[in-house]
Amino acid sequence: MGTPDFAVPSLEALIAHPAFDVCGVVTQPDRPAGRGRQVVQSAVKQAASKAAIPVFQPETLRDPAAVETLAGWSPEIIVVAAFGQILRRNVLELPPQGCINVHASMLPRWRGAAPIQYAIHAGDNQTGVTIMKMDVGLDTGPMLAQRSIPIAARETAASLHDKLATLAADFLPDVLIGYLNGTIVPTPQPDAGVTLAPTLDKSDGRIDWGQPATVIDRHVRAFTPWPGTFTALNGETLRVISGAPLSGESEERQPGALIWQGGILTVRTGEGLYRIDQIQPAGRQVMSGAAFANGRRDLSGAAFTNPA
Repeated sequence: MGTPDFAVPSLEALIAHPAFDVCGVVTQPDRPAGRGRQVVQSAVKQAASKAAIPVFQPETLRDPAAVETLAGWSPEIIVVAAFGQILRRNVLELPPQGCINVHASMLPRWRGAAPIQYAIHAGDNQTGVTIMKMDVGLDTGPMLAQRSIPIAARETAASLHDKLATLAADFLPDVLIGYLNGTIVPTPQPDAGVTLAPTLDKSDGRIDWGQPATVIDRHVRAFTPWPGTFTALNGETLRVISGAPLSGESEERQPGALIWQGGILTVRTGEGLYRIDQIQPAGRQVMSGAAFANGRRDLSGAAFTNPA
């Protein structure tokens, strides 16, 4: 069970491994996406179809008919990776060996839907992948194995996503084999160190220029590409795609104040300056901070503000 790109390497690793027979794939229904709102298949559906594996796309697994379809496959075990639906007890208990989840954090830190983004946003030095046996709680089940990696200084959610997806696929097959033959025993998660990474909303991307530049930098790196970080200039909403914190101060004390000097566009923050490397005006292509500044006549004395 999986839906986005994160789950594809794990699926492909199980398909390629001689110890496993992937009898079916469950993924979210095809959805409209992009500016053209064209209906697209999930990344997992595309990978499964390429391997000629049956694909099931229920609107919800709360439907008894959907559970009957799963039961008809007679799975020994279900592997879940970023599926996008909550599994109820009747599904968790359907396969004899239960349901195993691939989670992109070092549990119990960052339980929830957005562990990659929250790890960067919080300034964590490392994160990883936990493979766990699922229970009815939110990422509370006993753990089978964990692997950690450092979070690079300029890590983005996109780059860390790809690293963790590869990491998961590298050790998932061996963990499943060990679990099924009894050499790996589920271990309860520790009570200490629990943090939550709830589902992100578009409003979470709003930039508060009163924060220190280092915090804003983590915010941008964590929430790009989703939900995207944004600000406003003279009533126009702008997406901030990338940048970096700079040491030093400016004479202008207002957080959000724009400084266009020496071909570099910077923003005054609550502590330090933030350099704009890439920005996207509404309805236009992503451009460099310099190209954006060169094309504007309203930057003198201007400041970014919080969009409504």
